[in-house]
Order: sequence, then structure tokens, then C-alpha cells
Amino acid sequence: MDLGLDGRVAIVTGGASNLGRAITLGFAGEGARVVIADVDEQQAKKVATEAPHGTVVARHTDVTDWDSVSSTVQFTQSSMGGVDILINCAGWTVDRLFVEKPRAEWEREIAIDTWGFINSVRAVLDPMMQRGYGRIVSIGSDAGRIGEWREAVYSGTKASVIAMSKAIAREVGKYGITLNVVCPGLIPGSPETSGDESMWSSDQAAMFTPEVREKAAKGYPLRRLGTPDDVVPAVLLLASDRASYITGQTLSVSGGYTMI
Repeated sequence: MDLGLDGRVAIVTGGASNLGRAITLGFAGEGARVVIADVDEQQAKKVATEAPHGTVVARHTDVTDWDSVSSTVQFTQSSMGGVDILINCAGWTVDRLFVEKPRAEWEREIAIDTWGFINSVRAVLDPMMQRGYGRIVSIGSDAGRIGEWREAVYSGTKASVIAMSKAIAREVGKYGITLNVVCPGLIPGSPETSGDESMWSSDQAAMFTPEVREKAAKGYPLRRLGTPDDVVPAVLLLASDRASYITGQTLSVSGGYTMI
């Protein structure tokens, strides 16, 4: 199926590592031009070299900082002529019981997962409304649909992404802008596809031993954990004009972990 993404301009926050990396390369493979908006500029530049020449540009962006996000949107407009698509993929968490979790971790989860969404969406809305076109796809989590064990605050941040996407979709639909959410289950990363700033850096990835992954997979009806390539097609579809009549929706791509 031709998704019609050739020539489209997409910003992918958190587009340098793991799922974000796969989404970036997925858009590039469809002929879209992509700006990787990520705090890990070195890893973002590495991903840019993996894509067809000139299709991916790395831009240092801290999604928790409004000025940083606004600067990236302005850069994209001036260098590429506009912003057609925003993919909110920047996210962070550490699995830990709520009563054992230090406040610094709560605050970082809220800053990246909630404020990152708010900053990024607000920054692209004005130019999208002016053009009368826009596709916004945010990476949520099944944790935000069911409330996951050891992920209390993260569950809350992802639930807020789902609710805000629905509310904003009602406001901006008349401008030809859609907002949808894709909720993966557990998608383990690796140091090979993630930079030092990623939650899947070597220390974090080490927690998910083969034994842990095997046990986790038993909670999925398909009896396996997902990969980034399982999620990318859904994101590309919702960002395309093939999904122009879909907005305010939440799609779990999680091997049946949730069936809501």
C-alpha cells in the first residue's frame, strides 16, 4: 500500500534510539524527510547516516524545554518548508514500586512523558492550523490503559497523553489535523540501537535478562514480546492520508496484552 508519505516532513521526538530510531528509519524508507528531535545528538547523527542520504537531520532538542522544542519546529519550517507530521516518541521510566520510587524519578517521568507531549504538540499546532493540515501520532503505552504494576506514575503520564490527544483532536479537527495514540506493550531495547541518554542504555537494558523477558512474554497471548518493527507500520499508517478519517483513537500494538 502506498501511504503517500513521500516528500512529507516529520519531526520524531526521541527519534534516535530503539522504537524512535525504527520510526525514523521507517519514515525515511517511505521517502519522508525527518528531523530527529532528541537530546542525544550524537546518537541522532548516527541514525541519520543509516537513512537514505539527506532524508534525516539530527537536531538537539530537549522536549522538557519549551524554547528548545520551539526552536526545532522553527528550524524545520525554515529548512524544510513546514511540518506535516509530529511523532511524540520521547519517553522515560524506571520500573519501581511507587512507595520505593524517589521523587526525582517521578519528576523526570512527568517532565519527559507529559510536558514533552504538551510542549511538542503546542509548538506544531500553529503552523499546522495555518496550513490546514497535520498528523500527530503519540507513543503511549498499555500502562496508560490499564495501570501497570511498578509503573504508577508512568501509567499516569501515558493516560494523560491518551486523554489530551482526544481532547485536542476535538479542537483541531476542523483544521484538518488528526491526533492518535499508539500503545505498545513492552518493547525491550538494546545498547546497539540506543544511545547513552536512552532508558535502554546498557544499565537499564541489563535489568531485562533473558529470564525476565521469557517470564514477561507469558503475559502476552501471542507469547512473545514486541519489537520496534511490530509498531512502526501502525505509526506510519496513522501519520498518512490513508488514515485521514481516524482521529482521537488509541491503538494497542501489544500482542494482545490489553484488549480494550
